[in-house]
This record gives sequence, C-alpha cells and structure tokens, in this order.
Amino acid sequence: MSRLSLSRLPGDRVLVGAGDDRSDVAMADLPAFVAGREAQDVPPRWVWDDTARWYPGLLAAGVRVRRCHDLRLAHHLLRRAPVVDQRLLDGEQSELWDRLRPLTPVAPSLFPDDSPFEHLRADLEDARQLAAVAASTEASRLGLLLAAEASGALAAAEMTFAGVPWRTDVHDRLLTELLGPRPLRGIRPRRLELFVDELRTLLDSPDLNPDSRPDLLAALRRAGIDVTDTRASSLHGADHPAVEVLLAYKHLARLATTNGWAWSDQWVSGGRFRPSYQPAGSATGRWSSNGGGALSLPAQVRAAVVADPGWRLVVADVAQLEPRALAGMSGDHALASSARGADLYQSMADAGAVGSRHEAKMGLLGAMYGATSGESGRLVAGLTRRYPRAFGLVEDAARAGERGEVVRTLLGRGAPRLGETDDRDPDDPAVDPDSRARDRRAYGRFTRNFVVQGTGAEWALCWIADLRNRLWALSTTGTLVDRPHLVFFLHDEVVVHTPAELADAVVAQLEEAAATASALLFRDLAIDFPLTTSVVESYADAGKAGAAEDGAAQDGAAQDGAAQDDPN
Repeated sequence: MSRLSLSRLPGDRVLVGAGDDRSDVAMADLPAFVAGREAQDVPPRWVWDDTARWYPGLLAAGVRVRRCHDLRLAHHLLRRAPVVDQRLLDGEQSELWDRLRPLTPVAPSLFPDDSPFEHLRADLEDARQLAAVAASTEASRLGLLLAAEASGALAAAEMTFAGVPWRTDVHDRLLTELLGPRPLRGIRPRRLELFVDELRTLLDSPDLNPDSRPDLLAALRRAGIDVTDTRASSLHGADHPAVEVLLAYKHLARLATTNGWAWSDQWVSGGRFRPSYQPAGSATGRWSSNGGGALSLPAQVRAAVVADPGWRLVVADVAQLEPRALAGMSGDHALASSARGADLYQSMADAGAVGSRHEAKMGLLGAMYGATSGESGRLVAGLTRRYPRAFGLVEDAARAGERGEVVRTLLGRGAPRLGETDDRDPDDPAVDPDSRARDRRAYGRFTRNFVVQGTGAEWALCWIADLRNRLWALSTTGTLVDRPHLVFFLHDEVVVHTPAELADAVVAQLEEAAATASALLFRDLAIDFPLTTSVVESYADAGKAGAAEDGAAQDGAAQDGAAQDDPN
C-alpha cells in the first residue's frame, strides 16, 4: 500500500508526496484527486497533519477515505511511548509538531497564512515517525496502535458529518414536560424557579442563588447541614428537607444547561445533532469532546434520537470491557476462561472464585481502582491468589507509579509522568514529605487504572476501525449517509444508523468486528467481548441491562480505593 502525504502550500495549493516523488495540486481540485486514488483497487494511506483539518472538506464534497495516518495524533503518542527513541522524532519543524493542538469548533479550519502551523511538511514528519516505529522493539504493536488511532479520527469526522438523527420537536416536548415552557434567555425555566423559591424558604435564605457554590454552601451550613462541598454524593447523607429539593434542582438545572434549548440551538441543525469529538482526548487514549457534550447524552433526552423513516438505530455496548481487557493483556488463563462468556462476573462466581456475582464485580473493580479497605479490599486479597497474573499486573503498575516510573498500555501508549500535569517536581526537597507521599500514592492509583483503561480504549479503537469499513461494504452504492454508518461512540457503546432492511446484517458485522479486535490485541488467547445489541427506532428504547448495578459497584470500588489515602 502506498503512502501519499498532503501538505499545504502558499496560494491554495497542496504538496503531494509519494516516496521521493513530489507534485502539487490546487486545493480546489483535491477532492477529485483523492476520489480518483480512492477508486483504485488498493487505495493509498493518506498522510496529513490533522484529520480534523482535511477530512471534513472531503466528506462535504462526497469523498470518503479508507485509510489515513494522522501525524498530530501519532506524534503526541510517540513522544510519550516508552519504547520509542525520542531522538528519532527530532528535526525540522519538530518543535511545531510538539505544540500542534487539535481543532475546536470555534477555531478556524485553517491557520492564518503567516502561522508556522499552516505549512507543516507532512512528508518530513512522516519519515521521522516511520523511522521511530521501525527502530522500536515493539514496532508491530505501535504500528497497530497508530493505524487504529488514525481510523478513529476518520470515524470521528464521519460521525460529526453524518450527525445523530434528532427530533427537535420531541426534544422541546421533553424539556417542556421537565422544566416548563422555554424561558427568555437568561431566565430560569419555571420549574427551576419553583425549586429555588422552595429552597429559599427551607433554608431561610431569601436571596439564595443555588447556582453560586459559596452562597449555597453558606446557606446549607446556616441551616445546620454540615457539608464540605455541594456535590450530590456529599448531600445524600444529610438529614434535612432541603436536601431532596436541592438534589432535584441540581438534576434539572444540569439538564437545562447541558442539553437544554440553548444547546439545541447551537448543536442541532438539519435534523441532526453534530457533536465534536476529540480522539485520544484523555491520557488513556479515550475520546473526549470538543463541544456539544458528545460523550454525555443523558437518558432524559434520548427519546429525541429517532431514526429516519425506513431506517433503524442499532445500539451495541460491550459487556465488562475493561475486566476483559485485563484478562487479555495479563495473559491470565484462569480469568480469560471466565471471560469466555456473556457475563464474566457470573463466570467467576460459577468457577468458585467468590460466592456471588456481586463479590466478583466488587473484587475485580477494586483491583483496578486500588481498593485495600472495605468490602472490595477484602475481596481483592482473596482473588489475587486465584488470578495472580491479572491482579499482579495492576499491582505492579501501581507500585511502578508510586516509584515515579512510566507505565504503558498493551500496544505501547505511555502514561503521563508523575507531576507532569501540575508542573511540580515530586522529588523537589522543598515539597513536604507527606504531600510527596500522597502524590505518589495518587499517581499509583492512576497508573493502576491507566494500563487497563488504556488497553480497553485500544480494543474499542480496533473495534470501530474495522466496523466502519464493514458498514461501508454492506452497500455498493451511495455516499456515507446513504449507507449504514456510525453516528455515536461512547467508550464501550456505538450507535449505527442503518436502512431497516440491513439492520440484522449490521448486528452481525458489529459482532464480527468485536471478534477481530480481540484477535488483533490478544492473538492466541481467546477472550470474548459479548455485545448487547438493540435494533430500535428511538435511542430511548435501547436499555443497557445491568448498567445501574454495575455503575454502583464501580463507584463503590473507586470509593474504597480512595479511602486508603486518607491520612486519618
């Protein structure tokens, strides 16, 4: 497969690099040029600075790209990869690549002509990256990760372009039922105002603004509600009639702010919700959102997500993604055996590792979140003897983090170094020893979870990378939005918009892509990643069985893990 690099030249032209050959094409002619190469039996891999800068324009012109290499994503990944010789990434413009950041919806699609980022040489950076990967002791794993990362960037651009089918009339009805009629800008919805009036009475604070944290905290304390913050988890334990009202207010106020009428005005157009994804937006490689709340679509408004007439939504989520990733990456055959089925936790209980599914879940999540106290801590100790390789892997990652060492995912993504996020040297003698110890314990908890969450993110990337091409192949004619296509992705869940007659075929492709991702990452160790799938007209009808219980168990394990750092 050939590699064609694209770099911007002055005068709205594009430099095309193919090995040692160089040519240029007018920017206006680029879609036709790319389309012609994509029509070849073996399309090239397009190499460019940032998928978010090149691909949307091609999609708008009706051109879909099969493969690319995203130099920005790859550069930042390789800069942090422990198995890469960093000197091989240095050279002309390398400092600019270090500083290159993702686009946001408010940023221009192109940098100003005089910006040093506008004319980055993709061919030069590509050569350095290829050399760095080739010289690594784990070139094949890094190559797979970079290919999956780039495919994820293509999928993200396609999902923004296609959009989530959205009924604004249904959304308005839902908001009106929950909040009251749409208010004037800057005014609280009627139901929120009623809650505010009730809170002012119950807390004897006539001028209370519940949206002001200092005002609210002071009012709560005057009423005898002794809390250190206004988070829901802190308020739940307080015995006062105002607490229930406040929690109801906060719940609806969040809806009004994050998915209310103003949100709809900004992010919904032409019957589509078009969020802006940021692939690898977190340290673990998980995606984040550049806008629109792409990774947070609450149940209250999901009824507004309705398939087009004659179409369906196929919703699929992976059962217990991260515990299965732990079984695969650790090579723990006992845990892998439990992962060969629909319910890993129940399989652990059936094998006699613990007495119940609940205990299996609490123990395994406790290991990933560092629980040494409470129910999770007790279970972790027993399960470590049963699954020494899996539990030993996360324990080793935690100890490495506490020593200030860098840990990595299965495919080679490196974790941020201790102190990297707050610019404080943890070994500075001026740092208080107790504070240094707390920092190292906290970093150890992070690295413990990083290796598993990051590997789970790698599996999900491989899943959607394979899936997007499988979906395209289900039809032989039409553009992206005429065929089955991805419209939503949330860590372990995807939503596909498809013609109704192809819904069953989409379900089959989802499952086959999951099996392919497992084989790519874990090779000869068979790990099942079972999917819960729903074929529905409305997203609200696609329930996630067991999600509430699993979420509660994860919260409990995380809290047990945090408790160990309490100096008291």
